Amino acid sequence: MKRLRISRCASQLLAHQPAPRRLSCPCAPALQRHTTPHNHRIQSRFQSTLVIPNELGREELLVEELDGTTDSTSTPQAEQRESPSPLPSAAQRSAKLYALRSRLSLRQGFPLETLARTLVHPSADPDPAFNNASLSILGSNLLGYYTTEHLLCNYPRLPMSVVFAAQFAYIGPKALATIASEWGIEAAAAPGAEVDPGLLQFKRLRSGDSVPEVLRRQVPWNWNVTTTNRILKSDAFGSSSAPPSPHELSGIPVPIEEAAQSFVQALIGALHLHLGSPLVKRFFRDHFLSRHLDLSTLFDFRTPTRDLSRLCAREGFEAPVARLISETGRLSRHPVFVVGVYSGKDKLGEGAGSSLDEARIRAAAAALKGWYLYRPLEVTVPSSTEGALDTSAWKPNMIDCGEVIV
Repeated sequence: MKRLRISRCASQLLAHQPAPRRLSCPCAPALQRHTTPHNHRIQSRFQSTLVIPNELGREELLVEELDGTTDSTSTPQAEQRESPSPLPSAAQRSAKLYALRSRLSLRQGFPLETLARTLVHPSADPDPAFNNASLSILGSNLLGYYTTEHLLCNYPRLPMSVVFAAQFAYIGPKALATIASEWGIEAAAAPGAEVDPGLLQFKRLRSGDSVPEVLRRQVPWNWNVTTTNRILKSDAFGSSSAPPSPHELSGIPVPIEEAAQSFVQALIGALHLHLGSPLVKRFFRDHFLSRHLDLSTLFDFRTPTRDLSRLCAREGFEAPVARLISETGRLSRHPVFVVGVYSGKDKLGEGAGSSLDEARIRAAAAALKGWYLYRPLEVTVPSSTEGALDTSAWKPNMIDCGEVIV
């Protein structure tokens, strides 16, 4: 009789043998091909899948082998590694993103993944491939360009200080934060992978904490800073403080105003990339230029009578003369005087005050505002010819010699 091997009988009597532990090495997939089909089915019972976000794709399927000594009664569950921001695939399941896209009247072709990216501030996710830092830089430049050309073409005589103030009123941090609030943007309590992609995500600056140095960094003041220097070496608002780059705010707690500002700027940049400049200009006109701004309230004249005299001398007009138009209650406690400023037979401005000097100063200020707030009837901005084959509709704009320098 042929002798049987005891090891062969033992393998048939055992329910299953524990699979040898596989070493975590690059050759592990190659070693798995040499296992028997029976052992392969046994090993598959001790495998669990993990969905792990990484920096490149954020979704990678990883097969983790468990030891043979693991309790077989425990059910392996899909786990997710902690991620600083939601995965791009979660944007298709967010009702808030669908509502935001419809609320802003965006096209259905605008991807929700990009809209979700505009809501991720660099303080929440330092990865530049998944935050809105690059889109925010592009949107900030576009907003500054469209606002500047609108002001300079429609009001060619505005002083630069008033232009800076008007730009701050249109696209300043407070204005952009107000626009984001009107759009219905809600902020998440803390960033994370489990947060709804339709919420604004940023690392909050806690109450009582000091503002980071990068946010309150300022350029040393110089007494000889000219208007040309402010135009060339400052931000779009002529401020002496150096605004931080969005990439410098990675991981730094910021106020909600900074996060809302970056979202609006990033949305403009994303619209320019996906929908083109014509739709971006229409969006800018509907949501930014439609806001009423009284430019006459931005002027601050120190010596309006002297400025008006210098303006008339520069333009070749007759010297301005103040004349009393009407008065009432001269001997009472509340007199009112109405004074007009005339250049020859032309009345330049009119003002009322409780004294003759006050009325004269207000009349001179009204005359200066009438000069600086001149608006041409037909205006064509330079961006209207972008991508156009026929530029015959372009009409050169008026270029003024500048403000009065006293």
